[in-house]
Amino acid sequence: MTQFLFLYQLKINTMSTLTVKEPKVFANTEIAKFIGNLFSFNNSLKLYHWHVTGNSSYAQHIALDQAIASLSDETDLITETCYSLLGNLDISIPSTSTPSDIVKHAENFYDTVESNRELFPALFTQSIIDDYQEAIQQLLFRLKRLQ
Repeated sequence: MTQFLFLYQLKINTMSTLTVKEPKVFANTEIAKFIGNLFSFNNSLKLYHWHVTGNSSYAQHIALDQAIASLSDETDLITETCYSLLGNLDISIPSTSTPSDIVKHAENFYDTVESNRELFPALFTQSIIDDYQEAIQQLLFRLKRLQ
């Protein structure tokens, strides 16, 4: 299947997978690239997690641990859902480095996820993306407020 489209033949009385708006057709490579970026972001958090030192380092360490667990679960869920719907994907994880400013890094990636939301037009996939973004917001709250 070379094109991606979350439209299904459903009976009216079964579970609804209505779309948020008219879905666009995306190549599986776009989905695979986005998923690779999710894994890379998760890995970048772990790299930063290992480098935390100084004041508030324990709070940051725990906040990052919690975020990594939540984000990994959501990444696994969206990846398995896409495999179920599309078949095999050629996912590559980009080279990952340790971010220098973890708050800015998380804020920027939140925006990246938002700008790729249209890759997932079905409401149940939007829910997974919502949960991923919620985990980023929880991380930002903890990094900014809990020291």
